[in-house]
Amino acid sequence: MSDLLDDFHDDSDDVNEPTPELVYGSVDEFVREYLRHMYTRPVGPGNARYRWAADWWRHPEAVARLEGLWRSWEHLRLDPATGASVWWRDHADHHMNLLLSPDGPFAKSKDTCEPGEPLPYAQPPEQWFPDMRLAS
Repeated sequence: MSDLLDDFHDDSDDVNEPTPELVYGSVDEFVREYLRHMYTRPVGPGNARYRWAADWWRHPEAVARLEGLWRSWEHLRLDPATGASVWWRDHADHHMNLLLSPDGPFAKSKDTCEPGEPLPYAQPPEQWFPDMRLAS
């Protein structure tokens, strides 16, 4: 029976395909160089509709969600037909709505930015997010 299953999934071609190089080497680089420039919402404390923390890396939920956004972006960018749309619809908007929510992980943040400005950013401690392109 296992021979039949082996025949069903032939991954002989997978061995020869090179792994595509990452555009962003870490979740930090992805947030710093891309994501915070795409979501230019006005954020602030109090009754603000959106919250964001420049030190997003201090919030475990945010790190986990942003890591997922980065990895899904790296994967879906390789689909020239619908990859970008799928990423926005299924990943970015879902997670960013939760992260930016007034009751999300940044609920107590006092960081601000004006409409059209990139989300606030603070550099994480060195070596927290090593460049994965250098790991190979």
